[in-house]
Amino acid sequence: MLDLSGKTALVTGIANNRSIAWGIAQQLHAAGAKLAITYLPDDRDRNKGKVAELVEPLSPALFLPCDVQNDAQVDEMFAAIGQSFEKLDILIHCLAFANKEDLSGEFTAISREGFRLALDVSAYSLIQLCRGAKPLMTAGGSVITLTYIGGVKVVPNYNVMGIAKSALEMNVRYLAADLGPSNIRVNGISAGPIRTLASAAIGDIHKMLHHVEEVSPLRRLVSQTEVGNVAAFLASDLSSAITGQILYADCGYEIMGA
Repeated sequence: MLDLSGKTALVTGIANNRSIAWGIAQQLHAAGAKLAITYLPDDRDRNKGKVAELVEPLSPALFLPCDVQNDAQVDEMFAAIGQSFEKLDILIHCLAFANKEDLSGEFTAISREGFRLALDVSAYSLIQLCRGAKPLMTAGGSVITLTYIGGVKVVPNYNVMGIAKSALEMNVRYLAADLGPSNIRVNGISAGPIRTLASAAIGDIHKMLHHVEEVSPLRRLVSQTEVGNVAAFLASDLSSAITGQILYADCGYEIMGA
């Protein structure tokens, strides 16, 4: 078991018990990290209550709203972390969004606004969160984001999210170069498809899942726990020389030709 005791982590993107971010938070907690967990606020606080109930067993030290399209709220989140934690060691970025109509149909039909929204929430937010985390990572740190093979290869019905993930992966490289002198490492995990609320918006997702099960070398899908284990490794000192990388956790699907 990895030992992350004494380390603090900010985990974003937990929506429900199927979220990959939930699997990551569980593994960080099991390794001894102190957690700050965010939720996406809504008008009736339904997300707040749902996520709060889910993460209660992890005893998060902080439970904060985080809408990355609200700059003031992001600033308030980091201010709260700075007041409560001596330092921040780990940032988990599990944020992505695109309009459902931009995840199917003809690629040329994507609207300017849909393109902007997907890139803003799914890619720019990593830059935004790194900017806020940097002053708190006084002893160095590890930033981990989630990507997908659709950022480097054409995946049916992934459409605008493929562009967003491609931008996200270049963000990883530029941020790694920018933050490296501060001993802050930035990496991405390219997870295979998992049955999540977000993936349900992708057209024919069940066909995609079945295809990966059939052709991946391990003949199965990756689990939340397995992605969480990779994140825990990247968050630990065992990965101290790894930065600017995209690690595939997809049961080997990436190496296949079809």
